[in-house]
Amino acid sequence: MEQTIGALLADTISRIARPDEEIMGAVQKRVDNLTKPPGSLGVLEEMVVRLSGIQRTEGPSLDRKAVIVMCGDHGVVEEGVSAFPSEVTGLMMGNFTRGGAAINVFARQMGAEVVVVDIGSKAETPPGVRNEKVKSGTKNMAQGSAMTPDEAVRAVEVGIAIAMELAAQGCKAIALGDMGIGNTTPSAALTAAITGRPVDELTGKGTGIDEDKRKAKAAIIEQALAVNGIDKHWRSELTPIDVLARIGGLEIAGLVGVTLGSAAHGMAVIIDGVIASAAALVAYEICPDVLPFMFASHLSEEPAHEAALTYLELTPALHLRMRLGEGSGAVLLFPMLEASIAMLNQMATFDELGL
Repeated sequence: MEQTIGALLADTISRIARPDEEIMGAVQKRVDNLTKPPGSLGVLEEMVVRLSGIQRTEGPSLDRKAVIVMCGDHGVVEEGVSAFPSEVTGLMMGNFTRGGAAINVFARQMGAEVVVVDIGSKAETPPGVRNEKVKSGTKNMAQGSAMTPDEAVRAVEVGIAIAMELAAQGCKAIALGDMGIGNTTPSAALTAAITGRPVDELTGKGTGIDEDKRKAKAAIIEQALAVNGIDKHWRSELTPIDVLARIGGLEIAGLVGVTLGSAAHGMAVIIDGVIASAAALVAYEICPDVLPFMFASHLSEEPAHEAALTYLELTPALHLRMRLGEGSGAVLLFPMLEASIAMLNQMATFDELGL
């Protein structure tokens, strides 16, 4: 089925090419010849081989890296799905600019740039936050479509444009971050729609709601899917953009764009938790060739996260019981990626030992 699509989105999709297999083969050969039993460094070996293919060089680097924190509000909060009000989204954007949030702390430690984007909050955009607002929050997806397809595409293209800018500045990897009260609800809805897993199985406690509210949240997600005509046969009538518009969020759409834009410009995409994984699912549905560019950082406490990663056949490297968002788990993968590069560049080979 033909997708609702913008010029920038269409051009970006056309530019996505799978990582260079020849380079990956050469790097794998060197990794196998390092002074260790073959495969004994596990995921680190896989990481550096894939980074080489993504960057199309036998000497990959992560000298510049960033986390993009997309911020947006959700009309479905009206249904009582969150323990916090939408006003917290605006307050947290201010916290990001002051460097006081978890993502600021972790990104400073990892040497990663933090780019905060207001793509759809109800708040006034604070100084220091990039204002790319498509609209002031989505509509209530339990009562109808959260966005129009045009709004969804515009949000996707915001993410693409920012990824392009970072690539032009020499960025090698982008971590996906988010902030938006209520956004575990559309994330679970998107994950249910794409993976086909049961809604109740995918619905977590988000910011800390109790079990009764969790069950009510699952019922709201079921209602949103029904109201918006999304069932297990949706692919015969709808496109991924349609589904994103009906039950998604503006910050999720922005992260879809970041994922596609990063792949089109040779950057690794580091997936954070359940919101980032929902964006990764949509990006994959739009263009399956983005998959080799994705790295799963950690396994969130939110059940939809595991379902999304399983569907994408991605294995998280870290198990830290995290469920904060912001990209806080994703940036923790950067040192492991850098360690894999150091392994490639600094370990001796058996040939160098004369064996």
